[in-house]
Amino acid sequence: MPRSSLARIATESPVGLVSCDSTGAIEYDPRFVPLADGGIVREASPAELIAAPEGVVEMLLPQRAPLTTIGPLAERTAMAVALPAGYTRLLLPAYAAGREAPPLPLFGYTFACVIDDRLHVAAMRTDEDEDWEPRSFAAGELEATIDRRLSADAANRVLQQVALCSREYGCFTAQNVFLERGEAALPVSPKCNARCIGCISEQDDESGFPSPQARVADEATARELGAVALHHLELVDDGIVSFGQGCEGEPLLRSTAIARAIEIVRGKRSNGTVNLNTNGSLTKALARCIDAGLDAVRVSLNSFRPEVYAAYYRPIGYGLEDVLASVRLACNRGLRVSLNLLTHPGVTDDREEIAAMEAVLRDSPVTMIQTRTLNIDPERYFAAVGRPKAPLGMRCAIEAMRRLAPVGNFTHTH
Repeated sequence: MPRSSLARIATESPVGLVSCDSTGAIEYDPRFVPLADGGIVREASPAELIAAPEGVVEMLLPQRAPLTTIGPLAERTAMAVALPAGYTRLLLPAYAAGREAPPLPLFGYTFACVIDDRLHVAAMRTDEDEDWEPRSFAAGELEATIDRRLSADAANRVLQQVALCSREYGCFTAQNVFLERGEAALPVSPKCNARCIGCISEQDDESGFPSPQARVADEATARELGAVALHHLELVDDGIVSFGQGCEGEPLLRSTAIARAIEIVRGKRSNGTVNLNTNGSLTKALARCIDAGLDAVRVSLNSFRPEVYAAYYRPIGYGLEDVLASVRLACNRGLRVSLNLLTHPGVTDDREEIAAMEAVLRDSPVTMIQTRTLNIDPERYFAAVGRPKAPLGMRCAIEAMRRLAPVGNFTHTH
């Protein structure tokens, strides 16, 4: 990360460049108008920019020169920001990468600029939930809370995994298990039937960078899963317990254990929501979970076009048609159905993509579309799925979504 010191220059232009100098210091320079990448490199419009919200993280893009209206600035290093939860990215940073530029790790790179000496970003607020706000803990507070819970069920492998995720990765749904609030994580599957190029828990050796998280190694039993879920719902009346987390593979590969865990929970508790986050690949396995008492499902996908979906997910033994069949099944069975839509400027807002989305959602009216910034090197993603033919802008894409379903970022109970 670059140093936080800022070299500020008096405003001369409505939109100015944010970049790093040779020492790693961030500079605000209104003499240069930065370009953004929306699938097509162009200037950002005022409607796409907001003052940077609390919680943005500034990121250096090594060996990448920022692009401006007068060309690349070779003496500067391009910048981007990562957005806090509750915001959706509208534009990517535009840059010229050097020959030896390393692959960018799995973050959501968002265009940033300066206006009136203040950092601005290409984003829009799409949800609010206090359970997803950044949290501060007193020294040792979180550790003590985790240790107390672990001491009561030390052998439970679900608790062991969410303790790791709470400490090492700051995962909110993992921390909620110990804070006894909101949506609580129930990681269940070490295996997957997709090879997503942006997977955060397992990367191919040739990707050029390590996985940012360690995938869960053990297959927890239905008893272990049920014990954690029951504890949460006993203390959080409107709580959510969720199978399928970023630290694991595909939970439907363990649908028998999940179904049994749901039966354990629903045999004793009727409150709260039992949720499943899944790629939706195995429709019969999903039906097994629904029969056991599943209340809600969130199906992840990056595209409603088969070729774009396959290029990112690289599915094994299934296709987008199976995913959409699972969505239809869940809608028809009366579940609360959300789509975890991995958004990326220049792909999500392509004219063909919006048309495909509208066709699917008219057939399967979901409860919510949860937009999520796809964390990946933009050039790696475009190399896999292609540049757009006619990008209409992310605001246009989100408006099209809102005509068909509510848009947000978090799992809600109502």
